[in-house]
Amino acid sequence: MQLKKSERSKAKIKMALQGPSGSGKTMSAILLAQGLTNGDLSKVAIIDSEAGSSNLYSHLGGYNVLSLDNPHSPDRYVEAIDICIKAGMEVVILDSISHCWDYLLDYHSSLQGNSFVNWAKIKPMEKKFVDKILQSDIHFIATMRVKQDYVINEKNGKMVPEKVGLKAIQRDEISYEFTVVFDIDSKHFASASKDRTLLFEGKPQFLINTHTGKKILDWCNSTITMPEMQQKIIECMTIQELTQLYQNNLDMAKSLEQEFVNKKNLLNNLLTNISSNGNGTYPKAS
Repeated sequence: MQLKKSERSKAKIKMALQGPSGSGKTMSAILLAQGLTNGDLSKVAIIDSEAGSSNLYSHLGGYNVLSLDNPHSPDRYVEAIDICIKAGMEVVILDSISHCWDYLLDYHSSLQGNSFVNWAKIKPMEKKFVDKILQSDIHFIATMRVKQDYVINEKNGKMVPEKVGLKAIQRDEISYEFTVVFDIDSKHFASASKDRTLLFEGKPQFLINTHTGKKILDWCNSTITMPEMQQKIIECMTIQELTQLYQNNLDMAKSLEQEFVNKKNLLNNLLTNISSNGNGTYPKAS
């Protein structure tokens, strides 16, 4: 038993995309995977339980597809994941994991006896599936459907129904299992409802692209955390040090752009004060 300082080294991202039908979850997942593999889609596999919908995007590159027919049981998903891992895949897209939850709900309904007690038989099955995702040494992108509803909004003076996404078709609090969860709306714009990387937290909606995946890959491969980066900015004593820190950690640094600007301005003001006092000496304390 040994106490060690925490560190992140070559992390594997576990992320989820949730949105209504037609929001672009599958295509967004492929673009993320393209960024996570530095453009090499031959290292990407899609476990497709959506009746072959992943093949619609074959023009994006030569990714691999494993069609998962009924039954969509946790054991079948685990078996499919093992096939992908043995084939050397670096990213597995699970499109979608809502079918696994649907299977478990149907299975639960078929059981005789007390409904509450029967959940004890379901939870180990789902845990096996979730643990496989979390414990495998590869990147995972899971898509989740959401229950759909419509709201009436005013548009050009007319009341128009618009499709919106609601709760994901999955067990409650499944988002806790993932490092990043992107919510994608019917217009294909994404926002992070959960983000342990802090790369997207609080940022405006955006369209997912390969750069999004590359930014996440850089975070996974970085040995410096966001709080450590913030501390390093504070500790920079020269513009040269600050510039080097920015260039060595480009994607994470862009997420802290304003903090770099503030520090640069502070250093420039300090240099101006030193110069104005002559002889390159620091200003005397009053």
